Amino acid sequence: MAKRGERAGQVGTCPCGSGMPYPECCGRLHRGEADAPTAEALMRSRYSAFAVGDAAYLLRTWHSTTRPARLRLETDERWTGLEVVDTELGGLFDTTGTVEFRAHYRERGRPGTLTERSRFVREDGRWVYLDGETR
Repeated sequence: MAKRGERAGQVGTCPCGSGMPYPECCGRLHRGEADAPTAEALMRSRYSAFAVGDAAYLLRTWHSTTRPARLRLETDERWTGLEVVDTELGGLFDTTGTVEFRAHYRERGRPGTLTERSRFVREDGRWVYLDGETR
């Protein structure tokens, strides 16, 4: 059960699949205590943001040229797992990176999978999501 003032999903194991507690993993990024060191780490933290309903983090980590004015998260979706399929670049010394992933979810009790190849770039020294191609 979540403590008072915490949203559901913010206690326990991190949704990103690291096995770490959420507050010590993606929770640190969501709270603004750290920036993602790699494109893959940013993608994982964005998946976790979808899982815990943190639209503000998603907007904050979206490239300024492709960021929507608003983001409404679906309340009937429950994100259930993440698989990283492939990464290209996106390391500590790179300026661009690509991460392909499969995100599993349940919507109205039915399972689904979103497969996306996401592009990331550094903006003002921080990794941000540029765009993605779903498959």
